[in-house]
Amino acid sequence: MTLICIEEHAIDQSIAAAAGPVLAREAPYMRTQSSSSSPVPPGPGRRPAVDIAQALRLGNDLGPDRIRRMDEHGIDMQIVSWTSPIQLVPQDEAIALCRSANDRLATAVAAHPDRLQGLAALPWQLPAAAVAEVDRAVTELGLRGVLILGRPGAGFLDDPVYRPILERIAALRVPLYVHPFHPVPQVQQAYYAGFNEKVTAELSLGAWGWHHEAGIHVLRLILAGVFEHLPGLQVISGHWGEMVPFYLSRLDDVLSPGDTGLSRTITEIYRSNVWVTPSGMFHRPHFDFIRTVVGLDRLIWSTDYPFLRLEGTREFLDELDITPGEREQITHLNAEHLFRLGGE
Repeated sequence: MTLICIEEHAIDQSIAAAAGPVLAREAPYMRTQSSSSSPVPPGPGRRPAVDIAQALRLGNDLGPDRIRRMDEHGIDMQIVSWTSPIQLVPQDEAIALCRSANDRLATAVAAHPDRLQGLAALPWQLPAAAVAEVDRAVTELGLRGVLILGRPGAGFLDDPVYRPILERIAALRVPLYVHPFHPVPQVQQAYYAGFNEKVTAELSLGAWGWHHEAGIHVLRLILAGVFEHLPGLQVISGHWGEMVPFYLSRLDDVLSPGDTGLSRTITEIYRSNVWVTPSGMFHRPHFDFIRTVVGLDRLIWSTDYPFLRLEGTREFLDELDITPGEREQITHLNAEHLFRLGGE
């Protein structure tokens, strides 16, 4: 069984440092995220987070140590992306930092092309520059898509200012990974604050808040008619779809095409334009629901390295009650198709 994992991350320290002042102002609670002071107890389906300091160290590596860890856990390829918030960097630094990060990732891929592929970072705060960079990253560097970490700015990608970027991504026939990040500050304060530091931080982020916001991001793209305008645009949504699949039937019941002005239901658009991946949340009930509602032809595997442990990845897949063909589909065939790894 070939195993390709598509939400596997790297850290760019220069971007992180340049974005630090804005992040400290907008999300100071992030400093307590995933600390090792309260480990998750062992149990079925539980995959504890890696201590954030260790995860940052692991995320710095794009070479032999990463490959070694992949070998230890039977992972044949990672599609690597930057989880460094380039959109929070001052505009006069954004282009150079973004190009440098994409160049570094492309160099790592060139050194291990059968083990690593990459998703580009874009300077979202400069839309014209982002169009130029996605073109360079895909056509010159050979990167396989784009990842956006949270919002591109104060709003979401349905804002018309970002339409030229989405048009270019669609024209290049590469996917866009809509990854979570910290919520809108006003939302965080109203919805998630008021508890102790640890609870506030995790409720705002990985326990709930950033998944909800990433799901809203995808829903806004659907409701704004982005996929009507760009039917070829393919979006990836992690963490089993960031809550959205579990409410697709409700969304269809409340927001029919007569309400939205769209030519299809929300579910129909979702099944045509969105791909789902577990992001290391290896829970059988989630898998069963996604198989039923979205379909295995839209599911691709991922571990959320280096933020979650790799232990149990193959074991979970081996224990699923699916046919050998279905297992091949979710472990590598869907990824090969979406990312055109066979040159199609």
